Amino acid sequence: MDFLGDSYLIGNGAGMEIFGEVGGLPVVDPHNHANVGELAANVNYSDPWRLFAATDHYVWEVLRKRSVGEEFIAGGAPPFEKWMRMAGVFPEIAGNPVYEWIHLDLRRYLGIAEVLGPETGRMIWDKASAVLAQESSRPLALLERIGVEVMCSTDDPVDVLDEHVCVNALAGRLLVRPTWRPDKAMNIHLPAWESYIASLGTRFNASIDSLPSLIQILRDSHDYFAERGCKASDHGVDKPYCGCAAESDAALVFDKAFSGKQISDTECGIFKSYILGEMAEMDAEKGWVFQLHIGAIRDVRASLHDSLGPDVGGDVSDHHIDILGPLRGFLNRFDDRLKVVLYCLEPGHQATLATLARAFGSKVALGSAWWLCDNPIGMRRQLEYIGSVDLFANFAGMVSDSRKLLSYGSRFEMFRRVLSDVLGGMVERGQMPLWVATKLAERMCYFGPKEFFGI
Repeated sequence: MDFLGDSYLIGNGAGMEIFGEVGGLPVVDPHNHANVGELAANVNYSDPWRLFAATDHYVWEVLRKRSVGEEFIAGGAPPFEKWMRMAGVFPEIAGNPVYEWIHLDLRRYLGIAEVLGPETGRMIWDKASAVLAQESSRPLALLERIGVEVMCSTDDPVDVLDEHVCVNALAGRLLVRPTWRPDKAMNIHLPAWESYIASLGTRFNASIDSLPSLIQILRDSHDYFAERGCKASDHGVDKPYCGCAAESDAALVFDKAFSGKQISDTECGIFKSYILGEMAEMDAEKGWVFQLHIGAIRDVRASLHDSLGPDVGGDVSDHHIDILGPLRGFLNRFDDRLKVVLYCLEPGHQATLATLARAFGSKVALGSAWWLCDNPIGMRRQLEYIGSVDLFANFAGMVSDSRKLLSYGSRFEMFRRVLSDVLGGMVERGQMPLWVATKLAERMCYFGPKEFFGI
């Protein structure tokens, strides 16, 4: 079997035919963590490590598993030394999707077919460096090569979004849309919350000293994003909230935290529930999509957090959290008024989300298999369950959720191949005609997300 060949991840003839129709469709990515400043600068990448691994926590984590020292991951070692340490252990991570993503990136977009390992690391570094030095390998040119039609970055309410304007001017079209991500305003339990609230007030030249003044500034930011092409918000929560807490109760919590007093877990939940509901109302008014990412338990490895800070690869899922009760309240409050996409990190929650999406109609959609589930096994299991319980046609589509530019190609290709194989298998088992499966695949890969997100 040819490594990453034509039949990669596809084990049936019908799947090959389906992929032939969807593999080349433009990429519509409604959720990623693009470095918009990098795109606006549009300068060549300094070296292969910068493009392939410097911002990719997936890579960092597998290198740690193979005992690569932190100096050669997120530390201060020169990029070439980091690359060679990665090459030295790369054959040992086969089976993990990182192995496939890196090789897809090398093959599809840099034209390098050699397999990365200890003996080939320097040669691939040299070849990749030569390709990346070309004008055709600048960030915007790479996005064009990948076929990215539109992508939605993740942005804080304080952001002015000037870099989005620059990127779109350089591209000559609306390539990057912002996404409103107000987590920092909601995370009242964190030590940095009060200073963030002050920065939010500074950004909009207003004083925030009460819950109503916070809501007004968030609304001003929401309006600002809308004027600049935003079509969705995104909310990362360790557990969902019903969005039905009383304003008076949330105001008491705000005042307590704002005065520097410690709040309880119950008080934190009251505040978050109220804020989440108010932000969802703003989305409903504008017809935005409300994306809810549920269940990431962050920074569980203390030594990583203490030495490198937050969000460096110490995050896990938790199947114990209650998602049904809060989501039932939230979805009933906004029933048929708000477009909602539900993502979960814990595979065991997929069934609950799928049945909720089925119960609440066309405005509630399942998001792609998220984070630790966005691999062939996780995507296949999710897709098979969607087809049996919810509807393929209402799937919200693939998202890269990535900080790495080439991921907009490799992760979408992996998804499209897995989808083609799943649908192709159903065709060959007599569950649907090939033409129906092909139309479904086209909708799930391209037309459906464009329609649902309005992008």
